[in-house]
Amino acid sequence: MGVLAAKARKTVLLTGTLMGGYADDLFYLLFRILTRRMIEDGYQPNARGSMAPAAMSFMRDHGVLKDIYTERDGSSHKTAKGKKLSVRTVKAPGFGPKGIHRFVLPFTVFLKLKDIGGNVLPGYREEFIDVPMSPDQEAAHLKLAQTLTIELRQALARRDTTLLGVVLNVLLAWPDCCFRPEVVKHPRSRDTLAFVPSIFEDDELMPKEQALLDLCLAEKALNRRVLAYSVYTGTRDTTSRMKRVLEQSGLKVAVLRASVDTARREDWILDQVDRGVDVLITNPELVKTGLDLLDFPTIAFMQTGWNVYTVQQAARRSWRIGQKQDVQVIFFGYIGSSQITCLQLMAKKIAVSQSTSGDVPESGLDSLNQDGDSVEMALARQLINA
Repeated sequence: MGVLAAKARKTVLLTGTLMGGYADDLFYLLFRILTRRMIEDGYQPNARGSMAPAAMSFMRDHGVLKDIYTERDGSSHKTAKGKKLSVRTVKAPGFGPKGIHRFVLPFTVFLKLKDIGGNVLPGYREEFIDVPMSPDQEAAHLKLAQTLTIELRQALARRDTTLLGVVLNVLLAWPDCCFRPEVVKHPRSRDTLAFVPSIFEDDELMPKEQALLDLCLAEKALNRRVLAYSVYTGTRDTTSRMKRVLEQSGLKVAVLRASVDTARREDWILDQVDRGVDVLITNPELVKTGLDLLDFPTIAFMQTGWNVYTVQQAARRSWRIGQKQDVQVIFFGYIGSSQITCLQLMAKKIAVSQSTSGDVPESGLDSLNQDGDSVEMALARQLINA
């Protein structure tokens, strides 16, 4: 794109999602289309041709960076004890008004579908629903969180971050996957860190499944189809169980998997609609771009993942020109779980993304909006400080 833009006299760039919440989301795009202005402001490759220092400088000037200082007692010297000071820098969601004024507003036109007029779009509403865990589920989650938190604290005290991803992924996923036993192993030593037996039998509904079932039955009574998103479609697959649970209550359910070729997905979905499907279950990554799912005016996120682009795109799959019914988007999260922290950060990033384009956030997740940093760090901090 940068090469083509450099050769063209005039360039118009079109995007539905300008940024994902962090200032450096815009850095490389701006450098390719406003190269002279960026260089004038001092953002250019270093002697080795790397843009990384310039991107960090842009983040420091126009974004939000946190410098975290850690002081530790060092090894004793002959006459005195020394202290070791380490500094690490992490990025947080945010884009400053100076950056918006300098690099965005003079070159950008923000046009939303709702600005076109003529009532081309129906109503759009997002809602967050916090779901309480069952007593057994909550007790097992608390015990698992305590066990893994102790292991994580000990590892981090040794400056070992290998457990970070494992622990956070397990705590985020377990409440939705507790219908099967969970074994947590150390990624290097393969030692067992924790074991939790299955909490729910095959014929028992988990609280979030019950909430989804109630939603689908209510929507079917109104002749509205439901698009249900689950990010666990691989090793931790939840879609097969969701399909069985919904079908046992008389709903017609289809699951769109990655095995359906991208070019065939729209036709595949239309075939399911022709067959009278009530609920379509899929991973939001599979439908986030290129598909208009007008037949599914109600969308339910069982989980969101932590990609703000995916959430924003997937949430509006059916809110397109041609939609005649009001669109409703539901986000489910288990109370007291790491899922809430994940949703809080997603809300923050969406707010930043929307405010860059002059929008006051109207997301259902905005009710959770608090200042934060990366999902992984926010979850880790919640665990360690608990």
